[in-house]
Amino acid sequence: MELFDKHQSVLTKAVEALHARQFFAAFPENPAPAIYGDSADAQGQQAFKSRLGKPFDQLLQKDAESWIGEEESPYLHEKLGITYPAYNTDSLVQRSRAAFHSWRKLDVNRRAGILLESLERLRDRFFELAYATMHTTGQGFMMAFQASGPHAADRALEAIAAGYEELRRVPQRAHWEKPMGKYVVKLDKEWRPVPKGISLVIGCSTFPTWNSVGGIYGSLITGNSVIVKPHPGAILPLAMFVSEIQRVLDEEKLDFNICQLAVDTHDAMKTRALAEHPAVKIIDYTGSPEFGSYLESLSGKTVFTEKAGVNCVILDSTDDIDKVVSNLAVSLTLYSGQMCTAPQNFLVPAGGIKTAEGMTTFDAFSTKLSEAITSLVDNPKAGPFVMGAIQNDRTFRRIGEAEQMPGKVWLRSRTVSHPMFPKARMATPVVVELDASDYNLYSREYFGPIAFIVRTRNTDESIEIAQSLAEHHGAISCGAYVTNAETKARIADEMALSATPVSFNLTGNVYMNQNAAFSDFHVSGGNPAGNASFTNPQFVLGRFNWVGHREMVPA
Repeated sequence: MELFDKHQSVLTKAVEALHARQFFAAFPENPAPAIYGDSADAQGQQAFKSRLGKPFDQLLQKDAESWIGEEESPYLHEKLGITYPAYNTDSLVQRSRAAFHSWRKLDVNRRAGILLESLERLRDRFFELAYATMHTTGQGFMMAFQASGPHAADRALEAIAAGYEELRRVPQRAHWEKPMGKYVVKLDKEWRPVPKGISLVIGCSTFPTWNSVGGIYGSLITGNSVIVKPHPGAILPLAMFVSEIQRVLDEEKLDFNICQLAVDTHDAMKTRALAEHPAVKIIDYTGSPEFGSYLESLSGKTVFTEKAGVNCVILDSTDDIDKVVSNLAVSLTLYSGQMCTAPQNFLVPAGGIKTAEGMTTFDAFSTKLSEAITSLVDNPKAGPFVMGAIQNDRTFRRIGEAEQMPGKVWLRSRTVSHPMFPKARMATPVVVELDASDYNLYSREYFGPIAFIVRTRNTDESIEIAQSLAEHHGAISCGAYVTNAETKARIADEMALSATPVSFNLTGNVYMNQNAAFSDFHVSGGNPAGNASFTNPQFVLGRFNWVGHREMVPA
């Protein structure tokens, strides 16, 4: 059975989901034994442990120049000791260039089948991926399982479906006739989707697979070869994805260098050399605004970026303030705020928030939010697992810097102990009050568990601030709590003009941090937070060009 035939039904459903924008998940996010098997968790944990302190031998790349790796577990405060084959830039590019031509000529159905097969095989490694992600990023187990496994696989499937749809939008051939009076001009025409060449995907340290697989699979389905450059602190999860892709390619008698892993260290980064290489035509990047802007400035490249945003919550009115603060406390605490969609600035009118019971004053809201955070982090059955661990020392130090700001500190950060990992790098959120006039302080992203409650004159000023921050500094998400239909419509319109999606009146178990594949566009591409979106048509259309040929048909 051909791989495409094996997976065609899933691909068809994925394409339909792209159009319907309804809930669709090909890979279950619940790690229950009834879904993945009674022994899946134990086997995954053992598989991860068996890799510690050893060379990662699952890649098919040969003739390594050296073996390197410096990943450290935020939970154990110990080096993982895993090493990976390393190559110089020219070697990686040369192999990718040679592999490109066999891949670009492959029928799109066959490419799709190979890529879908790699995702199906990764399904059997979701638990191993979860532990690999935990001990490189600091995510809690449930988030690590979902984000690096099922959710990442769904995002990859989404990119495959989007690329497949666009590649089939134009017919391969057509007979063209134009009446010219006494005679008819006849031409045979053909159209070819021509991939751009070598694609470089630059991973991040906090969501190594979820943020990268869109670019990897988006470039592969459109016929480009791919070099995957993980963050030095989070290599293993991406190495697992690349290894499965390589294995399927090899079994299909294709060059496994179509998808390569390019590792480096903090002291000897390869990113600039790879990005600037003239043979690299496409770049996908998640990370800091400074480096992202540099990549966007490179000539002759198609660059897709997700950088940083200053995400706000506009608080105007609500039916239940306690449900609101409970929801916001989770949004802020989830993975210790180390999410590009996490809220940072809570914009509260000086006169308070309108509720069914009357006005909740600025101070009362600040107290309630601080108490809700404290209640969550002090819950031994929930707090440590929601918070996870801080990925690196730089984020940890940033928390202390926030506490030194001139505003009132409503909640100080403190270290807490993880019940399973006593050495884990952990810190509770810090909450600081600022005034609307402190724009220079809250107008940049403070990555981590850091919140600013900003006192505004009124909701009008809150909207103006949120829109200004999005337009000038970028925003990936926005929350709003409002009961007045007219005010809600204004917020939606104003934030849409700044290319920022708004989550209105979320309570319960839905948070502004979350994005669903096949339904939510992650990053709009319309403000400084990034120039690309997971996954709209532009995300795949930019990876190839349509080229048409025509030939006169003899009379």
